[in-house]
Amino acid sequence: MQIIDADTVIARLTPKGLTRALERMFRDGCTAPRRHHHTVSVPGAPDATLLLMPAWRSGGYLGIKLVTVFPGNSAQRLPAVSAAYVLMDASTGTLLAMIDGGELTARRTAAASALAARYLARADARALLIVGTGRIARQLARFHFALRPDLQTVRVWGRSSANAAALCTELKAEGLPAVVAPDLDAALAASDLISSATLSATPLINGASVRPGTHVDLVGGYTPAMREADDALIAKAAVFVDTREGALSEAGDVAAPIASGLLRAEAVFDLHDLCRGTHPGRRTREEITVFKSVGAALEDLAAAIEVLQPGA
Repeated sequence: MQIIDADTVIARLTPKGLTRALERMFRDGCTAPRRHHHTVSVPGAPDATLLLMPAWRSGGYLGIKLVTVFPGNSAQRLPAVSAAYVLMDASTGTLLAMIDGGELTARRTAAASALAARYLARADARALLIVGTGRIARQLARFHFALRPDLQTVRVWGRSSANAAALCTELKAEGLPAVVAPDLDAALAASDLISSATLSATPLINGASVRPGTHVDLVGGYTPAMREADDALIAKAAVFVDTREGALSEAGDVAAPIASGLLRAEAVFDLHDLCRGTHPGRRTREEITVFKSVGAALEDLAAAIEVLQPGA
């Protein structure tokens, strides 16, 4: 069995290669049962979450990701998300690889958003806004720029202006034109592509500030109690998700508007629809589009296979 560390995952999961791998997997499909979701109490800190995410393709590969999400880790300057991925032969059950799950998760999450933006963001989008300053926010900026070379600027907003400035410094060192956004609503109004990756329980993205033609990418919320966008945005947007089964039951940004009658479940489409051509994606220049990602085992399997066999 191979032990594949974070540096190897970084080297093998390039933005273009990984996005192509995800597109193939969403087009061709695999078996991916609903993930196991368990709440873990943490003394003196917010509750944590344990996720078990299996997926397989018969005769090919079988994998499972073990994930923990500890929101209180920010107080200790530790990542909120930790993960490991186990990849096996789906014909024999033989263990093939143990893969660093943190980098795999961050990169496949960013790749899914970049893939959705290919179908949903305007081709002439120039201004990107990143809401959040954590590990996934970093990858979102990198992947969007790698897949959309015509982007001209990236603004970064965070609850901590110091963290936003630090992220901008990091991105500028890599050649990305990053600047701090001191006012979130002003930044929303000036952006063509908005990518939010926070653990917020209350909406940060004010729909009244989002202009026509914008694509909004919601990545952070992964439970029904979490919201990154308000109802005003959902009400005026075409809504897409990574997978319908996961998002309709787990994503507060989608499940809550459906429960209140604001959004119809049958009006929500997913990456399967986009990658298979059963939905055309963005329909007009003025349309506002929303992509809600909650993460899917299908994405992890595609990324793990790409790590083991880049370009396969």
